[in-house]
Amino acid sequence: MNKKTQAIIIFGPPGSGKGTQAELLAEKYDLYHLETSEIIEKNLVNIKKTDYVKVDGKKYFLMEEKKLRENGVLMSPPLITFWIIKKIEELFKEGKGIVTSGSPRTIYEGKKVTPILKKLYGKNNVKVFSVEVSAKESIHRNSHRRSCQLMRHPIMWSKETTKLTKCPVDGSDLISRKDDTPETIKFRLKEYKERTYPLLDLYKKQGLKINKINGEQSVVDVFKDVLKATK
Repeated sequence: MNKKTQAIIIFGPPGSGKGTQAELLAEKYDLYHLETSEIIEKNLVNIKKTDYVKVDGKKYFLMEEKKLRENGVLMSPPLITFWIIKKIEELFKEGKGIVTSGSPRTIYEGKKVTPILKKLYGKNNVKVFSVEVSAKESIHRNSHRRSCQLMRHPIMWSKETTKLTKCPVDGSDLISRKDDTPETIKFRLKEYKERTYPLLDLYKKQGLKINKINGEQSVVDVFKDVLKATK
């Protein structure tokens, strides 16, 4: 694998472990893990009521977008797409390959972002992995998952990790996301089914191969399947 010409999309419902798999791929192949949630959070820090971003002539007020996110609703696709494309172009100029988790999230974003990836990295170097888990498993994982405070390393729930209070990688405190309540998770799953899952058909129409992975295996076994498909 040529790390400078790879763009990998890890696709899946909330709690499928796509963030964990993206981190593992990033470390193994020296890719940049482009995490949508991190980009969003950085752009929503210390915002004021009047702060907005203008995209294609329309103003998107960040305080309103933040409220959508807190309620489990997907933020406005044009705004997210604007941030994502800007970051992708920056990384490509720096000669970095990327792996995304949680992006694209909508048909709008897919129609805008995927052509950029194909143009910059080449169609054959854009790979899609669909990590699949049931709704029941998704709810359980999301309501128990945590991430580290310092570097955002995702810590999936398991019997081995349930008693951890510190990140095993950097030693910072493990915290839960404020929007990881069962009610919000169920709403996010509905959003995923209606607005994100249709992306699989779009990818097929765009000529991209979909590699389906059983996400209900252990993290190690899921990663083994992902690695097989990257060769």
